[in-house]
Amino acid sequence: MKIVHIITRLILGGAQENTILTCEGQHADGHEVTLITGPTAGPEGQLVDRAKAGGYKIIEIEPLIRAVHPIKDHFAYKQLKKVLAELAPDIVHTHSAKAGILGRSAAEHVRKHIANDACCSITAKVNEAHLRTCGRPRIVHTIHGLAFHPFQSNLKNKLYIAAEKHVADQTDAFISVAQAMTDQALAAGIGTPEKYHKVFSGMETENYTHELSNTEKQAIRDEFNIPQDALVIATVARLFELKGHEYVIRSATKLASKFPQAIWLFVGDGILQDDLKKQIANASLTDRFRFAGLVPPQRVGPILQACDMLVHPSLREGLARTLPQSLLCGKPAISFDVDGAKEVIKNDQTGYLVKAKDIEGLVQAQEKLLADEQLRIKLGQQGKAFCIKEFDHKLMVERIQRVYNSIMR
Repeated sequence: MKIVHIITRLILGGAQENTILTCEGQHADGHEVTLITGPTAGPEGQLVDRAKAGGYKIIEIEPLIRAVHPIKDHFAYKQLKKVLAELAPDIVHTHSAKAGILGRSAAEHVRKHIANDACCSITAKVNEAHLRTCGRPRIVHTIHGLAFHPFQSNLKNKLYIAAEKHVADQTDAFISVAQAMTDQALAAGIGTPEKYHKVFSGMETENYTHELSNTEKQAIRDEFNIPQDALVIATVARLFELKGHEYVIRSATKLASKFPQAIWLFVGDGILQDDLKKQIANASLTDRFRFAGLVPPQRVGPILQACDMLVHPSLREGLARTLPQSLLCGKPAISFDVDGAKEVIKNDQTGYLVKAKDIEGLVQAQEKLLADEQLRIKLGQQGKAFCIKEFDHKLMVERIQRVYNSIMR
């Protein structure tokens, strides 16, 4: 197949890692793969170098940016139409809200006015039913996270939902990284159930399951000035709004005196770093927190292995990749009960779910794990067994191919 993926930017992030692994897997399987992206800039880090090394084609469209910008969006749409018409793909697969709306609209334009199928020529006058039967390209969209959520204005949510409903009619298949994404989209009236397919966001599981020696783990702790006997609680996320780092800090104020060996490690970078450091200083906890900063994706696994547990207090996720990553490392995880977290984190089985913004619940969950090493080991190993079966990137590529096959008729 000729497959085109579209995403706004290649920062260090779950949607981006998912997309690149998909492109790499499909290229290795012999498909002709092209990845269209916008410019990548900012403190979050980038995956552009990895994408360029993947062996498939990369096209950058300069006005394809993450933020809504009517003028740039207009030009991005025009360029997408032109590029897709030239590539004439079998599949256009979009990722993230902005790229999803512009990319699917551009693909629909190509399908109606330009694309040629083996069984027919598609023109502006084609019957819609006929277009759906044999039109190319087929259009797929992955929901990594929804653009509408409770933490922004009703007006913005209504606009996003209206846009999503419009392009849903043009979409042949939706891929959700969690059942929660499917449920929320359908509840908002986006698409119909038969179009949805759940495919967990795969990863290179060997980067997390490879067991480090005690010496290697201690070397990582030494790098961040963490004592050998410390109990380390990691949070792996951009230092950004809605990621919930402030809740970790507030929970630490209640736990620090009871667990003097506890150290909290923030892995990631972002615009809130200075503000978070101020919050920590104001709580007199500077000596109990460490900032790892931006780390390459391949280092996340080793760092998690050098920790004792993960706390992920994000308020908005599709299904945070850091949850299965932690479990693959054999480390239990605590998460706010949002979106797809419950599909991986099971109370007393792989970790603990806490109601969003519930500081006391966050304290109690951490307290359980900090106080019981055997419980940490048990939950971590149970989580590892589950995630090895469900989150391998090769399995993700196979499942996506099945979705493609189901709509290529």
